[in-house]
Amino acid sequence: MRIRNLFRDLPEVMSEEMSEALLDTQQFRLERILSAGQRTPPGQWYDQNTSEWVILLSGEAGVLFEGEAEACVMRPGDYVHIPAHKRHRVEWTDAKQKTVWLALHYQ
Repeated sequence: MRIRNLFRDLPEVMSEEMSEALLDTQQFRLERILSAGQRTPPGQWYDQNTSEWVILLSGEAGVLFEGEAEACVMRPGDYVHIPAHKRHRVEWTDAKQKTVWLALHYQ
């Protein structure tokens, strides 16, 4: 048995957002996502075939859902359920510290 830590081995410099599958089964995928100032490119939306439950563990982020006027600000401990095909985008992530997300994707 190997113990791992979600906050260890964070890269010093990140030019792109990074994701790492922690557990991948036929029923779901659990991943750690690391951001450092990244955002969804202008005009692009995520439109996923699976539902997603995501919790923010460190840092901050603004998530915008299609049809809403303002991004929801997420801070450590905040989580959201995103149904399949609910279009959304990351407007911003904290540029001063790593933003660590834990995302559960499922059918």
